[in-house]
Amino acid sequence: MTESFQLVEVLKESLSGSDFCPPMAPLIIEVTPKERNTITNISDILSQAYGSYEDPKYISKLHLYAFQLLPERIAKILSNFGTDFSRSQYGAIVFRGLIDVDQEALGPTPPSWQEADYNKLNKYGFIASLLHGAVPSKPVQYYAQRKGGGLMHAIIPDKKMEQTQTGAGSKTDLFVHTEDAFLFNQADFISLLYLRNEENVPSSLYSVRSHGEVNEVMKKMFNPIYKCPKDANFNINETTDEIITSVLYGNEKFPFIRFDAAEQIYNDQANQTPEAFKNLTDFWNDAKKLIYNSFIPDSGDLIFVNNHICAHGRSAFDAGIKKVDGKIIKCERRQMLRMMSKTSLINIRDVTHTDDPYLIMEEHYGKLFNENQQKENT
Repeated sequence: MTESFQLVEVLKESLSGSDFCPPMAPLIIEVTPKERNTITNISDILSQAYGSYEDPKYISKLHLYAFQLLPERIAKILSNFGTDFSRSQYGAIVFRGLIDVDQEALGPTPPSWQEADYNKLNKYGFIASLLHGAVPSKPVQYYAQRKGGGLMHAIIPDKKMEQTQTGAGSKTDLFVHTEDAFLFNQADFISLLYLRNEENVPSSLYSVRSHGEVNEVMKKMFNPIYKCPKDANFNINETTDEIITSVLYGNEKFPFIRFDAAEQIYNDQANQTPEAFKNLTDFWNDAKKLIYNSFIPDSGDLIFVNNHICAHGRSAFDAGIKKVDGKIIKCERRQMLRMMSKTSLINIRDVTHTDDPYLIMEEHYGKLFNENQQKENT
């Protein structure tokens, strides 16, 4: 019996036994200096060849470039990640030291995402997109997010939104959530690339796999009785659509999750039934105990998330302030880049823009933005 075969058998036995321990933390990959240099060189070459990571000619060849150009170890990790839905898969990977960020070239953090200079961020778009291409998946944009706003978004604390449950907030904990839980066609994968985090803000992750076996509380979450309003990025003037869906879905033993505690539990506009509200509260009380917030991202770190298995959030913080030797001093505010992707453009074609298969026009649980709103983006 070969050594590799023995290893497989031991793994099978451990997974089938009663001593199996659910995954409680993301996989953390320490990127080597050689891998980091390779990734930096790739981004420079692609920037010169295509100009922009949004060039359709580049995106059409993305998967090919991902496997040809990325360091082999990183490409293999992401390729396996894209198809691993097992009970041992946490649903998130941390790539520590993926890139070196030139803080001087980056310049001061803008007041909000609207002022972000994407010319300075272009090379990071190539790097993030290559990681999505290795899954493999295609970067997409959502009209629900900044009327599209491109394939990559700068996430920056905004003084005007500091109390909100959004990426631009800061003064309150951003509850863990799967991205765009109010959509049926939410992102499959999300990358969060940290350019700076001088305030040392912990990132929060929560995996549905951390519960272990599906228990009685979780079984109730398969019932299609739950509502989810649009999130705080929207000015909601109408009553919440009476569309109901489940929180857990897919395989009954190793389920996927669509969940946003802030909107489904703490938002009065959700108007849940008493049964739905109790079930959500019971589920959240269990989930809160499983949140992982021991990781403080550093400049150049990237978190890659399966949005069907793992939710993400962050702790509250004072933007632009850090503690050094017990003293509070000013610093550059946190800056992060988010990219989202789908594994199949064919399966979402009924909700994408007619002239742009990468632009998803879903507004709320299958409902599309109206024609006038769509024309604004053409």
